[in-house]
Amino acid sequence: MELHRKIGPGLLESVYENALAYELINTGLLVQKQLPMPFIYKEIKMDIGYRLDLLIENKVIVEVKSIETLAPVHFSQLLTYLKLSEKKLGLLINFNCKTLKEGVHRIVNDL
Repeated sequence: MELHRKIGPGLLESVYENALAYELINTGLLVQKQLPMPFIYKEIKMDIGYRLDLLIENKVIVEVKSIETLAPVHFSQLLTYLKLSEKKLGLLINFNCKTLKEGVHRIVNDL
């Protein structure tokens, strides 16, 4: 929330991603940025180029956006990442909102 209050909406996703990672690391959390996400099909691992924006404490996937409006595909993308990584919780955060509260969405993988 502090990050959004300080710099507001309208910047590139990479700005928010890096600033958020910085803030989380400074609180003592383990943060991995741009973590490769392989796609496995019929036991064949394919490095297609998918990347998680942020993985926090090896538990929570954070997908960062800075767009006018989130589309259903953005929610599906995060849910797919959760399933592929066998993680339970993800946050889809759109920083291009007047208040960050309206831009944060919690997604749960029922495994």
